[in-house]
Amino acid sequence: MTDTRGQGPSYEAYNGPLPGERAGAQQPSGPYHPPQAYGAQAPGSGPAGGGAVGGQNTGAVRRPRTGARTTPRTRKARLRVAKADPWSVMKVSFLLSIALGICTIVAASVLWMVMDAMGVFSTVGGTISEATGSNESNGFDLQSFLSLPRVLMFTSVIAVIDVVLMTALATLGAFIYNLSAGFVGGVELTLAEDE
Repeated sequence: MTDTRGQGPSYEAYNGPLPGERAGAQQPSGPYHPPQAYGAQAPGSGPAGGGAVGGQNTGAVRRPRTGARTTPRTRKARLRVAKADPWSVMKVSFLLSIALGICTIVAASVLWMVMDAMGVFSTVGGTISEATGSNESNGFDLQSFLSLPRVLMFTSVIAVIDVVLMTALATLGAFIYNLSAGFVGGVELTLAEDE
């Protein structure tokens, strides 16, 4: 020990056991680290990106594992058709029936031209005229009966009747659907979002 009179306290290196340790226990050769405060986490301990010490969360955000595949979830919505507006149903059905009538007229005219170019009317008409003819008359003339103007007129009449019937039936169907939906709740639809 050195003389400490008139000077501040001086300390010498102490290599003995710390209080509470057994004598003769092997002491660490490195520098002394004081114990950490309660709730602190030692560097490098715990999972990467944060962890919990003493059952408490440290507040760190857990990061996803490297190479983890995330599958996007498809959102689905379950809807119910509670009521159909008869006025909108009538307008839509009217336009669709007009489009269908125009397609019918065009298809009939194209079909007649194709059959006339193939000679179907002349062949079948000759056979029918020979079968129904006699010495005094030539028989039934199929080509004059199935002429293009007559076929288009007949098809137009059918298209007009189709427009009226489809519009009326669709509007009546909307009224019937509204009545039935009041009892059973209507048709349920499940819609899914496209990826």
